[in-house]
Amino acid sequence: MSPGHYRDLARAEIVRVRAAQGAVAAYDSRFGNWEARASVRRKPRRVLDGDEAGALLPFPPELAPVATHPLVAGRGPAAVRRVLTQCLYQYLHFTTELEELAVIPVVAGISRDRSGLFLPPRMRADAFKILTDEAWHAQFSHDLVEQLTVASGIAPRLPELPGFVARLDSVRARLAPELRGVEALMFSVVSETLISAILSGLPHDVRLASAVRDLVRDHAEDEGRHHAYFRHVLQVFWPALSGPERRALGLLLPDVVLAFLEPDYDALGLALRDVGLSAEEITRVLAESLPQDRVIADAAAAAGAAVRYLTEVGALDDPATADAFLASGLLGPHGADDSGRRS
Repeated sequence: MSPGHYRDLARAEIVRVRAAQGAVAAYDSRFGNWEARASVRRKPRRVLDGDEAGALLPFPPELAPVATHPLVAGRGPAAVRRVLTQCLYQYLHFTTELEELAVIPVVAGISRDRSGLFLPPRMRADAFKILTDEAWHAQFSHDLVEQLTVASGIAPRLPELPGFVARLDSVRARLAPELRGVEALMFSVVSETLISAILSGLPHDVRLASAVRDLVRDHAEDEGRHHAYFRHVLQVFWPALSGPERRALGLLLPDVVLAFLEPDYDALGLALRDVGLSAEEITRVLAESLPQDRVIADAAAAAGAAVRYLTEVGALDDPATADAFLASGLLGPHGADDSGRRS
């Protein structure tokens, strides 16, 4: 995938909007005090203390079960630490690429009134602020990768692009040509309304270096405002589609959710190879550490708010869309909860 896939939200003729006046009238901005609250305006650069980083965990083992698999643990504490460090790199890399490829082009289009949606000036003004926030998130994530590389002496072993990129490309390829251009907005709405264990729990994990905890806390505080904004965008976007358009997109929504929430198996494989595991051992570690039922249960928990918002706008009223969500497992026991935020 190239950034060009996301670039042209100016194709308003593809969206063929019908203004959702009720949703627009109800918009309640969360950005009135942005100057005083946004991390890019009031938070310092998070500087990694090398001694602290060396003494504490790089990443929570509970969020990286491959690191504690017997085949990794049997190679000693240094191997476990190395894999956990790679998992932190993966999270930071995911953040940088997500913001730059999937979110920033969309909010740039909204801010320039090129989204194809009828939005009030206040929403377009807030989109500029989100754009600034997301650029900062991409920058500080990249900066921490560079700091950690020096402090740890461990080079990142990462694919060129995170796994979500190829997954979204696969979803895009299944869209009818007349719907191409709509999916970028759909991808952003989904990604910005997911809730991950990383953003919700990691800032409070005192086992981690303060720079890591503070950076994730900065991100989480900003994303709370973005979450509310994109919930409203969904309330405008979904009614603006025709019935056939909603059905076509609805069938793909579970795959979009899972594109962001499934583990990046290729990246994890590189981390495991970095500590000397063979291809056969890597396959075993991934299968045993990340069984599909666990992956889907975690995804359902993180997707609870997004699924609820889709339900609110009637996306799951379509039987085929509801069946697709049921088949995916995202409507499991946690699938309608609001307890979870994206990574």
